Amino acid sequence: MTCILKVSAREKGHQMKRTDLSAWACPIARSVSRVGEWWSILILRDAMYGLTRFDEFEESLGIAPNMLTRRLTDLVAAGLLERVQYSTKPPRYEYVLTELGWSFRPVMLALTEWGSERLSPQGRTVQLLDKASGRAARIGVVDLETGQLITRDSHVVVPGPAADAIIQERFARVRTKHAATERA
Repeated sequence: MTCILKVSAREKGHQMKRTDLSAWACPIARSVSRVGEWWSILILRDAMYGLTRFDEFEESLGIAPNMLTRRLTDLVAAGLLERVQYSTKPPRYEYVLTELGWSFRPVMLALTEWGSERLSPQGRTVQLLDKASGRAARIGVVDLETGQLITRDSHVVVPGPAADAIIQERFARVRTKHAATERA
């Protein structure tokens, strides 16, 4: 029997270099570069629920303090959170969502709906309520011009006016693949 052991750069003591997606033309890649990884998304979730202080995030998430510090620093640098001093002796800070941070809320609501619909066999663990009626809202993506629900059957993603050559080529490959599939 042969055993092959693969050792990653991290295991060899080297820091793995992360690809910087912030300059990519793809809006999803740029968004992921700004928001970060899953701890950051959970911190943003808790901030949207109303948590603002380091100890609140730490307790809610069960995250190591050094990891939380890094993620909060990254979210502040990305412009999603603002670090605001609330005590001078000793100096204490809270982390509040910026306008850019709040603009991520529709994405969080879409993740909530998707997770509730597709990944929660026990049912909804959280829900969005209409403040006026108290009715549970169903979250979807609609065209703001027409009010029409956007589905895979009703709408298609195409290169936009600012698409670079990479995006144009990506969509050309998809069109070629679909054309070949339709002929077969």
